[in-house]
Amino acid sequence: MTHTVRLFARGRELAGADAVPVELPAGATVADLRRALAERYPALAGLLAASAVAVNHDFAEDADVIAPADELAVIPPVSGG
Repeated sequence: MTHTVRLFARGRELAGADAVPVELPAGATVADLRRALAERYPALAGLLAASAVAVNHDFAEDADVIAPADELAVIPPVSGG
């Protein structure tokens, strides 16, 4: 199933888009999503390890399973002053 993953800040810059498609099998986890994104968009690989993933607007753990209708986003770390 194809999911659209929203990207923010540095992730958007590296991928060249604010949202990208990724194909995930049924029962895929957030960890599977990270791997699929790193394979399809190698420029994101380094950032993904430090980024949070949100599923339906809530931060998710790598073991969380992604449902077909879930909204997905990768949120990179931010620094501020």
